[in-house]
Amino acid sequence: MTTLFSKLLTKADIENGLSIPASTLGPLPFQEGHSMNMHVHDGNGQEWIFSCSIKGNESVGRFLSVGWIEFVRERNLQVDDNVTILEEVMNNRATGTWIKIEVKRKIRLFGKDIWADVK
Repeated sequence: MTTLFSKLLTKADIENGLSIPASTLGPLPFQEGHSMNMHVHDGNGQEWIFSCSIKGNESVGRFLSVGWIEFVRERNLQVDDNVTILEEVMNNRATGTWIKIEVKRKIRLFGKDIWADVK
């Protein structure tokens, strides 16, 4: 599996949609102003469809805006949760890739910080 993107969530990511700098994703298949759906699968195998669009502003440049508010609410995501988007080549299925989303939350257990899956 290849990590495409990982970040600690901000309040804006949770309330307005996930913002991913376009430069971290390599060439994107569409231009600013266009949109597409990204099909991702969580750790339970459930498929989620995120509406994505390219946006830009002077302070951060171009970024991928991901509409994922339903996922945020369903998983009760919080500021500083760590979201990772991964790409896995499918060997046991038809050719192609599988996009997976993982979310982890830091919890304190027996005096140590650990990252636990958010299900």
